[in-house]
Amino acid sequence: VQLQASGGGSVQAGGSLRLSCKASGSVSSFDVMSWYRQIPGKARELLGDITSGGMTDYSSSVKGRFIIYKDNALNTMYLQMNRLKPEDTGVYYCNARKIGGPLLSWGQGTQVTVSS
Repeated sequence: VQLQASGGGSVQAGGSLRLSCKASGSVSSFDVMSWYRQIPGKARELLGDITSGGMTDYSSSVKGRFIIYKDNALNTMYLQMNRLKPEDTGVYYCNARKIGGPLLSWGQGTQVTVSS
């Protein structure tokens, strides 16, 4: 299964964007799906997870502003980003794994640029 993130773009601070992560196969086969962000010169940062049962967890940097959800019928996970800040600028990636298993190979991310 491969994952492809899309939906990035440029937005002003305070605005919203919704990213999509489309899987080439069934997303229900994964125990955990996640969103990550990479800023130039920094390590890739885990933003949040959603389990196969729909439970979510978020990093402190995005909690209360970002929402992760998925549509199993469309084999797609989403990242709704609200109240965006300039420091949210970066390349956003999605990934997935089974409990105790490795992450998938990284796909192409999607660029999000937030201007002040």
